Amino acid sequence: MQNHILVVEDEHAIAEVLIAYARKDGFTAHHVDRGLDVLPYMKKHGADLVLLDLMLPDCAGIDICKSLRRVSDTPVIMVTAKVSEIDRLLGLELGADDYICKPFSAREVMARIRAVLRRSRPETAETVVVGKLILYPGLYSVYYHGKEIELTPKEFQILLLLGTKRNQVITRESIMDQVYGRALAVSDRCVDSHIKNIRRKMMQVSDEVDPIAGVYGVGYKLRLGEENHRISNADGVGIAFDEGKR
Repeated sequence: MQNHILVVEDEHAIAEVLIAYARKDGFTAHHVDRGLDVLPYMKKHGADLVLLDLMLPDCAGIDICKSLRRVSDTPVIMVTAKVSEIDRLLGLELGADDYICKPFSAREVMARIRAVLRRSRPETAETVVVGKLILYPGLYSVYYHGKEIELTPKEFQILLLLGTKRNQVITRESIMDQVYGRALAVSDRCVDSHIKNIRRKMMQVSDEVDPIAGVYGVGYKLRLGEENHRISNADGVGIAFDEGKR
């Protein structure tokens, strides 16, 4: 099945080039030139990825991204002429999966699209259980002490990485590489910010234990009060590991 790309761009010449390259690379693509058309289109047709211009005539791309994140985990690549770090961090905090700065080559855009689509599909559909924490990678949903927690896609991917490698300290560099990809210019401050948000959301449910330990100058490790770490297969059959015997 072909991946469908929604191109949100008010400059029609740029949009036509992107559409042509997308179709050449085996994608289907649709173009809208108004930000206010994005949500109605997504609700009616959906898309596998949104290529979103930051500067639109009717509304800001950041506002569109924020609204889209309330209803969808569809990957978003922002296209912008703004290159300051603040703009990058702000976009990522709102849920953007990557940035492309103008001027750009259409080939680079297609490479970024393929990379984001690969990262947006978890390698495992197994349910990950760590104590009172349950993660469902295929659904991008997480429960803690029986209550569902709303995480952004990047927050979920970071928590999943910590959950599947519970006995390891995951460095900031490793998080940036595995969650954001090497092509994305992002600082470790963004990782710290995501960790802070994950910790806050989990502790709003239960503050019995700080769920994530920070190792100064290195990275982070999942720290929960349960002794068993379990990964369940698609049939729901759990495999329990005694942490002290592994």
